[in-house]
Amino acid sequence: MAYPAKLLTVGEEVVLDLHPHWKRLALPVLVLLVVLGLTGFLLAQVSDQVGQLAIVGVAAVLLVLFVVVPFLRWRTTLFVITTRRVVVRTGVLSRQGRDVPLSRINDVTFSHDLVERLLGCGTLVVESAGERGQVTLTEVPRVETVQRTLYDLVERANRE
Repeated sequence: MAYPAKLLTVGEEVVLDLHPHWKRLALPVLVLLVVLGLTGFLLAQVSDQVGQLAIVGVAAVLLVLFVVVPFLRWRTTLFVITTRRVVVRTGVLSRQGRDVPLSRINDVTFSHDLVERLLGCGTLVVESAGERGQVTLTEVPRVETVQRTLYDLVERANRE
């Protein structure tokens, strides 16, 4: 789900368009495998149709809650950096968004623990001069590159 060009202002260009890191999907994939395996095993053990239908129903509910919903949340979460602002969009049914103009950004920092460092992701904190002050983006892929790119854009925006 790329950031729609119609939402850009005149002369604004998308520099980075990211979803959260794939590690956010690791647990849902594990749940998918366990539920499918367990469902297959239980279906082989139960011979009556009502029991099989109950097993399939429970499996379907578990898959929707623990696989489909997290996937949709991941898919509909966007971290976008343009030549003029940082854009964050989240939400499946109801959408939330936050835009921070580059000219109002005071500081950009990142952090990542050992696992995040091995996976190439981390947390990006964008400090702004606005009343809401800070935007924290978690599970940002290539967080060091994103931080460096954003810092360069902020420096360029402050010179103009």
